[in-house]
Amino acid sequence: MVRIILFLLLIALGAAGAAWIAEQTGDAVLSWGGYRVQTTLPVFVLALGIVVVAAMMIWAILRGAWRTPARMRRNRRERRQARGRHAITQGLLAIGHGDSTAARIHAEAARKHAAHDPLALLLHAQSAQLDGDREGAQRAFRAMAEREDTRLLGLRGLFIEAQRADDPVAAVMVAEEALKLSPSSSWASHAVLGFCCAKGDWAGALKILDNNQSAGLIDKATYRRHRGVLLTARALELEKVDRDLARESVMEAVKLAPTLVPAAVLASKFESEAHQVRRSMRLVETAWLAQPHPDLADAYAHVKLGDSARQRLVRVETLAAKAPDHIEGALAIARAAIDASEFTKAREALAPFIAAPTQRVALLMAEIERTEHGDSGRARAWTLRAVRALHDPAWTADGYVSDRWRPVSPVTGRLDAFQWQTPVAALPSDKGPAIESSPFEEAMLATPRRAVVLAPPKDVDEEKPVPLPVDPAPSAAPAASAPAPTAEQDNAPPPAATAEVAPAEPTRPEAVPAPTPAPPKPAESAPSRPAPLFRSRQDIPKAVPTPIPAVIPLIRAPDDPGVDDEGAPDEFAEQIGPPKAQAGGWRGFLSRWGGN
Repeated sequence: MVRIILFLLLIALGAAGAAWIAEQTGDAVLSWGGYRVQTTLPVFVLALGIVVVAAMMIWAILRGAWRTPARMRRNRRERRQARGRHAITQGLLAIGHGDSTAARIHAEAARKHAAHDPLALLLHAQSAQLDGDREGAQRAFRAMAEREDTRLLGLRGLFIEAQRADDPVAAVMVAEEALKLSPSSSWASHAVLGFCCAKGDWAGALKILDNNQSAGLIDKATYRRHRGVLLTARALELEKVDRDLARESVMEAVKLAPTLVPAAVLASKFESEAHQVRRSMRLVETAWLAQPHPDLADAYAHVKLGDSARQRLVRVETLAAKAPDHIEGALAIARAAIDASEFTKAREALAPFIAAPTQRVALLMAEIERTEHGDSGRARAWTLRAVRALHDPAWTADGYVSDRWRPVSPVTGRLDAFQWQTPVAALPSDKGPAIESSPFEEAMLATPRRAVVLAPPKDVDEEKPVPLPVDPAPSAAPAASAPAPTAEQDNAPPPAATAEVAPAEPTRPEAVPAPTPAPPKPAESAPSRPAPLFRSRQDIPKAVPTPIPAVIPLIRAPDDPGVDDEGAPDEFAEQIGPPKAQAGGWRGFLSRWGGN
């Protein structure tokens, strides 16, 4: 609308100017050499306008003819760039959906039409990576690293290729060069920081951490935590080399990260050696409230040197009370109680966790049984149960389980990656119970009862077989101490007296006459017998027992090798060594002829 109004205004101004010129009177005379031209003013203005327009048209034609080659070159370049951009776009899309063949074709087209485009170099490198051509990818990244605009991108690609080739030295060199070009590069600082931690250069790691904090890559809370981790790692390394520097480092670390378990343990140790007992206890208590840990309990128990085992037990009970119902507190109490020979208190501490014990709970129960009663059978049963028990928490980072705390993850190089938690592979499954107790374990862990030898009753028929305990397997021999019901055995000779396991009752001497038998009680009031440990199979019918005459069985001594009874010949068992060679010549012929 504005353009239309302006156009109309220009037409009106032109018309007004032409009318004004036409109204003017006068003559215009042009004298040039011997020529003289005289005309009226309107005609002169009209002729002058025609000359100006003609000159402009001639200039435009000449200028267009002069610029035509450059315009043609520019148009051809623009077409090539458009084709190159199209190839780059299609190539990146092909890489996105994993079509290596299309990506390679578009990369060749992009390199042909837009060889100097940074995206063409990137497309060529990524297509080579998709094809598995590492040398081609490295050439493309080196070409990118030689250009100013793509140098950091090329170094990033070379770093990734060095990691894939398992060349940490080259990867760190590339990361250090990238860190010089761009101190705010997060991947370069992360790589160099992990390398410094791996080789124990804690001063360099602290310097890089300070640079990251000044560049705004990490916040203040993360910076304090990471600095505390690095200082703790340096203190642990220098604990036996430079104790002054180690003490200074760990004291600063525990101020920055008071809940860091290794820092609290080491700082408590230094304070305890300096006879600062209350300060040492406060350090451990602060970390214990955040994360109970066995190292914290051990440091708290030994915070005062020279204490007896009972004094350590009292101190550990005080620490465990700050996090009630936690398994680490119960384990710490049990450990201190065993050292103090307070086995009842140790059992009470572990009682809530016996139903589904962890490995440490089972091992502590085995130690209690072995130390208190000297019962090696029950100790072996608890040890066997510990094999299939749930795993205890451990220092875990990125699926890697370590026996000690580390500042960085050995898998990804991530700082402060280790956490005190149960490993993922050790978590219980929802398809079945985590612990399956066998009858042998139940028998070994059952409460022992007194064995009472009872005299045989007067009215028992001597020819009737007496029930005897069945021994299903030699491995179940230790279960003889557990209560088990007797099963009938058809071929057992009648013994003179039977040893039966009965509930705990006062032993009656044989000299005292048996009391008068009481009238039988009704079936409802009969005490329920315990469930048998080994049940007889119901699917196999039992033959009717036949009376067996009393004979004296022949029993061999344990050291008697016996008589080698030859069994049925076995064609596979007879030939143990290599077969004998067949005789040749006329002897072999005669032997074969005679055998036939």
